[in-house]
This record gives sequence, C-alpha cells and structure tokens, in this order.
Amino acid sequence: MKITVVTAVRNREATVGQAIASVACQTWPDIDHLVLDGASSDGTLAAIEAARHASMRLVSEPDKGIYDALNKGFALAEGEVVGLVHSDDFLAHPRVIAQVMEAFRDPSVDAVYGDLDYVSTADASKIVRHWKSGAFRRAKLRWGWMPPHPALFVRRRLWEQFGTYDTRFRIAADYDAILRWFGKGAARAVYIPEVLVKMRVGGESNRSLERILRKSREDLMALRANGAGGVLALGAKNLSKLSQFIMR
Repeated sequence: MKITVVTAVRNREATVGQAIASVACQTWPDIDHLVLDGASSDGTLAAIEAARHASMRLVSEPDKGIYDALNKGFALAEGEVVGLVHSDDFLAHPRVIAQVMEAFRDPSVDAVYGDLDYVSTADASKIVRHWKSGAFRRAKLRWGWMPPHPALFVRRRLWEQFGTYDTRFRIAADYDAILRWFGKGAARAVYIPEVLVKMRVGGESNRSLERILRKSREDLMALRANGAGGVLALGAKNLSKLSQFIMR
C-alpha cells in the first residue's frame, strides 16, 4: 500500500533538507514524497535538490499559504494514505512510516496518529515539550482534544468524503479538519503510543501575541462550526498544553 508524504515549504533552506532526509531513510518500500515549494526566494530549492531521493516529486509554484499548498498535496497524492512532514519537522526514526502503514493494513482504520516532541530550533536534540496524544474517544473532542497534526496520517476516503483544509482559516484549518474527520467523519483511529515526529518550536500560530489570539478565535470558530463545543472546550484545549512541559 502506497503512502503519500506531503512537505510544503517556503524559504526554509536551513531545515528542509533534514525533513526530506527523514522521509528518504524510511524502511517502508512504497512512499510517494511530494514536496511543494511555494516559490521560495532563498536557497530552499537548492537544499531540496541536494536532498532529493528516488521517491520524491517536486512542484515549485506560488501558493496562497500553507493550507492552500497542503490542499494541492492531497489533490496530487498517489497514495491511499497521506501524512505530512512540514519543512521544520522530521520523522523521529526510520520505521515511523512502516509502523503507521502496518496499522492501516486493517481496512476499517481511517486514521493513525502518535505523539510529538517539540524540539529547540537551535538544537534539534533538545526536547522542549512533549505532546502525548492518548487514545481517541469522540467525547474528548468537546474537551479540546486533538492529535498532533504533524503526527496524523489519514486514509483517502476520509478526506474525499469530509474535505481537506478550509482556507478561510489562516491558522486553525488543521484543527477544523480534525474536528470534521474525527467528529462528523467518526473516524476509526489507531493510536501509536510513541513519538513519531520531532517539531521545531516557533510555528506560525505562536510567533506573536496577536497570532496566539487569532489562533484562539479561529479555534473557537472551528469548534462551533463542527458542533464540538465552545468556550469551555477552547479553555480545556489551551489548558491541556500545560502538561506538555512536564518531561517524560
């Protein structure tokens, strides 16, 4: 069974090579790695070419932001399953994809996810936060639960029926999609209780107070749009992040 791994990138020459290398070293034999460059203006394209591997496809053209790029990735995907490796992230070890795809051997499984480590931008070996997902129950959505988006893999039928990313959201389209897939889609999900992805701190949603507030507003919109709760769910979602700073 083939998996498509989507990497959307713009002006990340310092980190995109590691993201690509973490896919290239995976032991699963049938990987379609789709790298979508948003017309980078630095040395990103050169870094991509330096890290190129046999299973990689490259598309370089302007886009309308990260979620527009990811939607292109889903549309171009050749695999039955899609996962994401963002340009600042990398897979935790060479058997991540193999473990995920073993879970998808069960045809009733719609989604597979695991845990995530936030690591220092300056030193990727230094863990700053640890996101332990836990097993999924639909009732958890009303308490702000979500799996780490970079550590989530979904089967084609789920996004074909319930859609991909709503680009009206600038920061929280991933949360909105997860609420649709796990709520309205009633996805049957398998949890792998280990770290699948390492993610550098300093993402788009946390770069300033204004963006943090915007993220909260968009999260609330997503909760209400999907009938998954309101202010209490948002508060629980934000409070749950505190436990991520307690190291294992």
